[in-house]
Amino acid sequence: MPVKVSVIVPVYNPGIYIEDCIASLQRQSLPPEEYEVIFVDDGSTDETPARLDALAAEDPRMKVIHQENSGWSGKPRNVGIEASRGAFVMFVDNDDYLGDEALERMYDYGVANGADVVVGKMAGKGRGVPVELFRRNHPHATVENAPLIDSLTPHKMFRRAFLDRIGLRFPEGRRRLEDHVFIAEAYLRAENVSVLSDYVCYYHLRREDGSNAGFERFDPVGYFKNLREALDVVERYTEPGPVRDKLFRRWLRVEMVERLRARRFLKLPDDYRRELFAEIHEVVVERFGPGVAAGLQPTQQVVAALTAADRYDDVVSFAQWEAGVAPKAAPGHVEWRDGSLSVGFTAEYTSGGEPVTFPADAEATPLDDAPKDVSEAVEWVAAQTAARFGQATADLLLRERSSAAQYFMPVRFTRETVPVGDGGEVRLVLRATATVDPADLPKDGVWDALVRVKLGGWTKECRLGPAPRESRPTPDVGVVGGRPVLPYWTDPHGNLSLELGVRGKRLGLGRVQQSGVTVSGDHVRALLPVYVPGETEVRLRFVSAQQILEAPGTLSPATDGTGAVLAAALPVENFARGVWRVALCLAPDAARPLYTGLPFALRSAGGRVQVAPVPQPGLALRVARRARRAVGTVRRKVSRIRIGGQ
Repeated sequence: MPVKVSVIVPVYNPGIYIEDCIASLQRQSLPPEEYEVIFVDDGSTDETPARLDALAAEDPRMKVIHQENSGWSGKPRNVGIEASRGAFVMFVDNDDYLGDEALERMYDYGVANGADVVVGKMAGKGRGVPVELFRRNHPHATVENAPLIDSLTPHKMFRRAFLDRIGLRFPEGRRRLEDHVFIAEAYLRAENVSVLSDYVCYYHLRREDGSNAGFERFDPVGYFKNLREALDVVERYTEPGPVRDKLFRRWLRVEMVERLRARRFLKLPDDYRRELFAEIHEVVVERFGPGVAAGLQPTQQVVAALTAADRYDDVVSFAQWEAGVAPKAAPGHVEWRDGSLSVGFTAEYTSGGEPVTFPADAEATPLDDAPKDVSEAVEWVAAQTAARFGQATADLLLRERSSAAQYFMPVRFTRETVPVGDGGEVRLVLRATATVDPADLPKDGVWDALVRVKLGGWTKECRLGPAPRESRPTPDVGVVGGRPVLPYWTDPHGNLSLELGVRGKRLGLGRVQQSGVTVSGDHVRALLPVYVPGETEVRLRFVSAQQILEAPGTLSPATDGTGAVLAAALPVENFARGVWRVALCLAPDAARPLYTGLPFALRSAGGRVQVAPVPQPGLALRVARRARRAVGTVRRKVSRIRIGGQ
């Protein structure tokens, strides 16, 4: 059977960090005979070569090529392309990993849309990844209709015939930004580029030892020499005008202006800052016309203008002012509505912990020249931010804590100007309501709520919170889409998170009151602190000293809107005399149904069943449990001591 995808992994001294990569490649849903993995070992000096050889010996999908160290990733990727047999090639770094269905989904999506390049949704753990690009699927994306230029890393899928037809390969040697040169040309010469945004295909990680190549401090002279090569590609395949300016703007914004802003700039040593600034100044003056910076946001325009004017000290002073600006998102209501969680919040920018104020009657004006000083720069930014308030947006994202996968939630918002005193100043406040459908979140786990605010020259994220403890909305656990979902506030910070697949005591079923439980004949009813959008199937387990029985049940919304009514037929004919503990399974169709004990029991006697308190363990049993816990604690301490001694 023809190989559909060849995965190419350049390898250099990854150590243990390659294991997650290997495991994800072996877990792929694409049939084993339809993909291959080519590891190109670029002269590793650790134990990786032997690890890869052993892997290839046991797994026919895995192939290894050893070569002398070339200095960077370009040559290993090119060697992998030449060795590949797949219709598509996919580039993966040795310390990153793929989603389990990444190859299958990206290949099918690329074939369905006739794509030469397929860009899969990325998640960044400790690393920045594009956000706006993955707001939705783009089956037919171009540099004009989608923010493709935001994603210039090589972690994409390419049609092999396309690469061969245009002769596209990576620049080789010890150099930076070889991926920018390659990806820019691919975007500009592809017949079609498809962006897959509804599944996280690629997990881009920052290693705990901080040794990812992208995090090493670079030599500014060499870096911006290589950056000019990417600009050369754009000039080669575009005409002067708005499209070229838009593409150039990406490098001006990301590789230059953003490096000179706020804390990112200030934390660098002064001598390195000056060297970096000097190289950026040279590129800005040499390569960018006025149309490039004019499309930036106000704060970015100021930095670009001060840089072009070679005013290093003012760039530092402006960075010091900007470092104090941060978004704040205050939670409002959080409640279940029509099968989804409705989340209200307000968002605005603060400085020094206080709301930033803006002129009430500002007008948009171009920045024709660099501001004469930082005070004038701040005044201009404030006026432009207020004048552009109609373009401000607020989004709610949910980010899965363990993987950093994130998804936009639908949001409705209004923009409000709030007067401050009598001085003609206003606060710019975004008031929003987001709708969270748990069915849109692909896996169980903890999902943190983040608010993303675009206002004036800033696009920043913050956690939704803190919510004051005395006024926090506390919705019940919900059972939606066959999964228990718990909205909660983190401790001690008071930020909003959701736990999908929550179990045990965190379900909150310990709050059930025995007075809210009734038995009538062979039926039991109980009022539970649970939200359900409609009648929902559950399962009950009854446990006595000798026997375990199970029965189906339902949860239905309570008529007064508080909680849910549990109803079930009791297997009375099988109840032996005695006390039966009761446990509830909220997701009976799950692969591993999980039962949680309820704080009431049933007593069966003479064919009648009554509600009873849960029996407490006797003294001997309590002592035995404490002893087991104490022994376990001692064993864990001894184990830690032994490990430390080794």
